Amino acid sequence: MNKIAVGCIAALLIGCGAAGPSSSQIGEPDRDLQNERAGEAPPDHDHRLRGEASYYARKFHGRVTASGEAFDMYGFTAAHKTLPFHTIVRVTHPKTQKSVVVRINDRGPYIDGRIIDLSWAAAADLGLLKRGVIEVQLQILRWGDGSRVSR
Repeated sequence: MNKIAVGCIAALLIGCGAAGPSSSQIGEPDRDLQNERAGEAPPDHDHRLRGEASYYARKFHGRVTASGEAFDMYGFTAAHKTLPFHTIVRVTHPKTQKSVVVRINDRGPYIDGRIIDLSWAAAADLGLLKRGVIEVQLQILRWGDGSRVSR
């Protein structure tokens, strides 16, 4: 067997054997961003917003959001006061340049100065968990249609 084949087999075995958190613990960003309820990104406009981000988690896990779907603290979703439901937003922490992409499925936050409430998983990716509140920049990637999920 040549060296390339051995390297490929080793890489496959290492990847398959790596034990990671179960899907019940960690959200799958793509799951929350794939939907038919979003439109195209705004043409010729750079839609950016600045403000503070916070997060919500365990206390609200499983409760119904304003869009009608159950809140999943392990998903990549967020609450915004006015953006249409299912809008896809990149949230960036300017000091670290870390960013996360979320889908708007709830309303809030209702504290002055805060512009977005992130799910626990999204907040963890941004490094927000220890601080509780950080300054962020939002960039709208795709407008949502604002529809609610029927139960």
